[in-house]
Amino acid sequence: MSEEKKREPAEGCRSESDTMGQVRLPAWAYWGAQTQRAVENFAVSDKRIPAGMIEALGLIKRCCAEVNSELGLLEPESAGAIVRAADELIAGRWNAHFPIDVFQTGSGTSWNMNANELLANRANELLGSELGSKKPVHPNDHVNRGQSSNDVIPAAIHVADRLAAERLRPELAALAEALEAKAAEFRDVLKLGRTHLQDAVPMSLGQEFSGYAAQIRHGLRRLEGCLPRLEELALGATAIGTGLNAHPELAPRVIERICRRTGLPFRQADNLFEALACRDAQAELMAALDVLAGSLLKIATDLRLLAGGPRAGFGEIVLPSLQPGSSIMPGKVNPVIPEMVAQAAVYVKGQALSVSLAAGQGPLELNMMMPLIAFETLDSLALLTETCRVFRERCIAGVQADPERCAHWIEWSLALVTPLANRLGYDKAAAIAYQAFKEKKTVRQVLLERKLLSPEEIEKVLDPRSMLGPGW
Repeated sequence: MSEEKKREPAEGCRSESDTMGQVRLPAWAYWGAQTQRAVENFAVSDKRIPAGMIEALGLIKRCCAEVNSELGLLEPESAGAIVRAADELIAGRWNAHFPIDVFQTGSGTSWNMNANELLANRANELLGSELGSKKPVHPNDHVNRGQSSNDVIPAAIHVADRLAAERLRPELAALAEALEAKAAEFRDVLKLGRTHLQDAVPMSLGQEFSGYAAQIRHGLRRLEGCLPRLEELALGATAIGTGLNAHPELAPRVIERICRRTGLPFRQADNLFEALACRDAQAELMAALDVLAGSLLKIATDLRLLAGGPRAGFGEIVLPSLQPGSSIMPGKVNPVIPEMVAQAAVYVKGQALSVSLAAGQGPLELNMMMPLIAFETLDSLALLTETCRVFRERCIAGVQADPERCAHWIEWSLALVTPLANRLGYDKAAAIAYQAFKEKKTVRQVLLERKLLSPEEIEKVLDPRSMLGPGW
């Protein structure tokens, strides 16, 4: 049996032709010959086009059909059918009909043709023709009119990334607010600070959480700083940036429609040659997400440490108990949400490196890793959006302080000797700390034994609240 026969699905096949000849594909498929060739050429992973890219492609194709009709370049009936098909595409009805691997031709031409063929087939079906007929709607001549894969794919990446970033923004703001609420709640809980994982001077748990909140606020601002570059679209550039075969009014009118439908301030790229050759906007976006992932990793790691024990570790906070933590140790509960957050953060940092490398692969007039960039950016944005939501809802909201444990570590800390340096001198204060450590006593006990200060003075100088700094 030939390889072609082996690949035939049980549901039957149909034949279509393109410029390279005949292709057999599933009879039920709404894609066409060029998509089928890509399916057979690039079967290397289980990764497929993100739903956000399909939505963005549908939006671009819809608006192009409308404008081409207005410009007299497309028959109104055909344009109307393309618009109806594109609305279905935007709604997610045809996501299963994008079968091409992410790892494919670097321009994303196969994804663009997948959209063109699907919309043409569906439009023709709506107009009473059979799948694969290419009449009256042709995937290249009509659906792709005035466009090139080279400007459609980067434009779709920008639209999809910008929409996904808009979904991440409120989750970041909500996470920051949750951390700020905990900072206020824990304002009066005094605890031991630590540097190099060693005892340091006292602080409040509220101060510690205020730092976490500030990290997320900064992350939100970094994300927002990327948005203007994502709002630049390559539409109108066609093959290399010159706009060949595109009506001069097509791109401006299409972008105006995209703005109206999304409510976002998209505009044509200032330099269309840069918009095709470079994916710097995605590299910038992923740099911001890389920093955000680092912030989440730091916060998640800190929470695991602060909740460690609960009896043989710091035990200064209590995390929500969500599930049993061991198959052998009864009663063990692990910090599962911070661990999930940490893994998601590390994953995104890897994706940031991937995009950073891919963004540099733009030899001459076109970046050649756009499908990978699209996948990595949208996957990261979606993952961080859900990670922040779950982190807030299932962990941060339920964090509790253990004031007694916090006070215990302050009293046992040798760093409590720090304010004595101003009263007794650095060397004498260090000797007190050394004696306390050697004799397993508190600094307070050593001071009382040595009678270097009165009990009232000791109480005042060792008051941890006096060490918190102004405003606390």
